[in-house]
Amino acid sequence: MRGRALVVAFVMLAVPAVAGVPDPSPDWLRRIESGDVALEAHTDPTGRGGQVRAMIDIAAPPQVVWATILDCGRAARMTPSVKRCTVLSRDPSGREELREHVVKWSFLLPALHSTSRLALEPYRRIAFRCEAGDIRDCEGQWLLEPRDGGRGTRVTYENRATAPFGLPDGVTIMAMRRDVPTALRALRRESVAAAR
Repeated sequence: MRGRALVVAFVMLAVPAVAGVPDPSPDWLRRIESGDVALEAHTDPTGRGGQVRAMIDIAAPPQVVWATILDCGRAARMTPSVKRCTVLSRDPSGREELREHVVKWSFLLPALHSTSRLALEPYRRIAFRCEAGDIRDCEGQWLLEPRDGGRGTRVTYENRATAPFGLPDGVTIMAMRRDVPTALRALRRESVAAAR
């Protein structure tokens, strides 16, 4: 359960360190153009947990999707295990933030705390890296690509995370496959509602 809480905590919180994303395969295009989420999750090649890449199309401009991803007030609606999201600091240029997330998966388990640093390239990319707390080894990114003349956004989410407490990689990957699509659909729902 703690492994699942780890993955859920970072589904909507942070961002990887990949500069660009390859063009989607024809299968991925069919899936996202039909309104589904395209996803691949596997063991991280470094042997340090799991790695996920997912894509979704959202009928809202990149500026709206950007604001939705970064809105701490929406974090719990998009990822139910997130109990608190706090911006600890923001640099004057608005290009970097330090955030804390508190995740509580079950009343039987203690809350997990995590601090991550976000590098922000407005309306294009949010990169994140875990720095402190119970979850110290993760990095990922959100990439936003304008579609339909800027009326829509193709969102790519990537994350590599190691579960705390020595959980097997398979548990992390299974949770990613289950939780990332749920979070991306929630991002779509919240973004479309905000764009109205």
